[in-house]
Amino acid sequence: MGSAAPQGGTQAVDRAAALIDLVVRAEDPPSFTELSDETGLARSTTSRLLAALERTDLVERDASGGYVAGPLFALHAAVHDPWPQVARIARPVLVEVGARTGETVHLGVARGDAVVHVGQVESTFLLSARDWNQVDVPPHCSSLGKVLYAFGVLPLPSGRLERRTDHTVTTREALAAELATIRRTRYAVTVDELETGLTGIAAPVDGRDGVICAIGVSGPTARLQHRVDAIGHLLVEQADRLSALLGGPSRRVSSRRRPFDSSAGPPADRRADFPADPRADSPADPSAGHPAGPPTHSPTQSSTKEGAA
Repeated sequence: MGSAAPQGGTQAVDRAAALIDLVVRAEDPPSFTELSDETGLARSTTSRLLAALERTDLVERDASGGYVAGPLFALHAAVHDPWPQVARIARPVLVEVGARTGETVHLGVARGDAVVHVGQVESTFLLSARDWNQVDVPPHCSSLGKVLYAFGVLPLPSGRLERRTDHTVTTREALAAELATIRRTRYAVTVDELETGLTGIAAPVDGRDGVICAIGVSGPTARLQHRVDAIGHLLVEQADRLSALLGGPSRRVSSRRRPFDSSAGPPADRRADFPADPRADSPADPSAGHPAGPPTHSPTQSSTKEGAA
């Protein structure tokens, strides 16, 4: 008898947790019947557990009678910055993109009229995108920024568009045309727009209510210019994977995008997925102006101004 109580208590917790899991992950608020059927619990047990979860603000019913996450979840989101948690969930995706491209990988979100860097994986190459942390980067010459502009996450700039290089987009007409293309292809490209010799590629990541952030790659133009489309397709594929983890819609991956092959060998070998620029192994062009980056991947999480092209 002494061991029966702990077992029953644990079972009740497991059942309650299963109900919370279904409610939080559901695309539409599940009904009482759907929760009972999905968990296989008796209706009386389901009713008792849901009543307890409602009393403790873990779930609540909406106007249609379906169950949604309760006020306690909203309170947690309001008190705590959600982006470190998003970065934690995104880390395996960032690492995989870094392993398959060898380049610096970024996760960017909108804060006010700026792009904030919340996750990063460093390049494996000695010649790589510089450390842009704490550097204010105009979103209109950033691939991450253009993605967030295109999907309405970042408000469009109201002032003049600063010219950083001869390739920077500085007219609203040209920017609007680019944003329309980004919405169609679901990835953005900037070549020498922020700094001569620097290329950035980025794709949107969806949450339940639409695009919430962007994942991107940056590196020397000489190494990326022949891989832009391949990396763009990879980012769309991996952004879709991250979207699913964050409760967003799952989009069917085009057959032209190469799926990740876990048997492809170590990260250095997986970079063969993308044709490398034949100049990548030649000495660095000093005009590119990028200092050598860290030699190994080192995922980090921070909350700084955007560090990607």
